[in-house]
Amino acid sequence: METGALDRIFAALADPARRGMIERLSRGQATVKELAQPAGMRLPSALKHLRVLEEGGLVASRKVGRSRTFAIRPEALALLDDWLSRRKAAHHAAFSRLADAMQRIPEDIT
Repeated sequence: METGALDRIFAALADPARRGMIERLSRGQATVKELAQPAGMRLPSALKHLRVLEEGGLVASRKVGRSRTFAIRPEALALLDDWLSRRKAAHHAAFSRLADAMQRIPEDIT
């Protein structure tokens, strides 16, 4: 897995406004105006946040007429999900080893 891509994803998700945009885009494509409005954000600010999300590989944009539409890039979320799944598996394995070790300890140590 490319560490740089994962670093860009986490950096892009570090801001609550950008996480809100991702949340909105999880329901479908949206224009800049549709993404800016719930956060009470002006369009230039929204565009800056969307640029970070796009550079992070989380969203893709396309121009439709006079407006720009954004959509989630599922492969970026799959990369994040894969990383999280491996972290969870490592933690589960560690807890299983701990539980096994605790089972081998006699109950009445005096």
